[in-house]
Amino acid sequence: MRCKLLAVALIAACGGMGVNAAHAAAGDTTIGGKMYFDFTNINQKDNGAKTDASGTGIDVKRFYLSISHQFDDIWSANLTTDFNYVGNDGETNLFVKKAYVQGDFSKAARLRIGSADMPWIPFVEGYYGFRYVENTLTDRLHMANSADWGLHLSGKVGGGVDYAVSAVNGGGYKHPGRSKGVDFEGRVGFAPMDGMIVAVGGYSGKRGDDLQTSSADNTASRGDALIAYASKSFRLGGEYFTAKNWGNVTTPYQDKSDGYSVWGSVAVAPRVNLFARYDHANLSKDIDPKAKDTYYNAGVEFDVTKGFLLSVAWKHEKQEGNPNLGVPVSVPFGWHANRKTDEIGVWGQVAF
Repeated sequence: MRCKLLAVALIAACGGMGVNAAHAAAGDTTIGGKMYFDFTNINQKDNGAKTDASGTGIDVKRFYLSISHQFDDIWSANLTTDFNYVGNDGETNLFVKKAYVQGDFSKAARLRIGSADMPWIPFVEGYYGFRYVENTLTDRLHMANSADWGLHLSGKVGGGVDYAVSAVNGGGYKHPGRSKGVDFEGRVGFAPMDGMIVAVGGYSGKRGDDLQTSSADNTASRGDALIAYASKSFRLGGEYFTAKNWGNVTTPYQDKSDGYSVWGSVAVAPRVNLFARYDHANLSKDIDPKAKDTYYNAGVEFDVTKGFLLSVAWKHEKQEGNPNLGVPVSVPFGWHANRKTDEIGVWGQVAF
């Protein structure tokens, strides 16, 4: 099925270029892109000794290239590629992030078949507004997927209420393999006033690890909450998650984690914003209660021109844990028992 969806999107891309309008008409094909880049200095220490990640350099964290085609008033297709290069780990990869057919039946029912946005991470990003500087909480800690392969239904049902639900393979868009069953993620949001949102969500499944030849021991679950306000003048928000067995699907151990993130930004001059953020997470409440992650940043953003943002910022992250346990099985990839990271420099976003 995924190969057919990709073929449809590629055929659409070659079928002739239409007018890039706000509302695509039947037969229109549109192209867009978004790049996240930085030029920074990193000072990272494990147990007081500098790591190879330390130094000065430039990274292109993400470059998305998107092609969409409108077949008629209801049906369309999208293909979005994802390229990234991170200098400190030498990673250069090209993925298909999104490849879906979409049916827009009404404001209350939009169906996507294939790899598409998950209900939680992209939704939070829209209110946070500084994804190019740092991933949102569950994304940064690898406690959620931003996109996955499956069926995705979303819509607005009136009264300020919107919803999104996905039945997916569970491994994320980089791992499209299938397992014995599907995972589920959902979200319900309520907008009591323009610019404000109160939302809750959740996830349950085997994360793509319940295979025919190796069964999963545990079910991963996550609960989410968000309250935020976003306008041209300022943004203010908070996100919370609680998870169980997120990294323990294939082990006999059980564990829990939780965390929160608060952020804000304010316009201090035309096209200039000050911003700051603070995160804290308990990563292994049962196996290693000392395993914690604390992160914060602060900076100033410049809206250079339409589609081009630059920020001068400082980031700090502190990871703690019991080094005698090694890396707890439930802690996300990249965590270390005694690591401190400071990063200062320029981050940018280009979108078209």
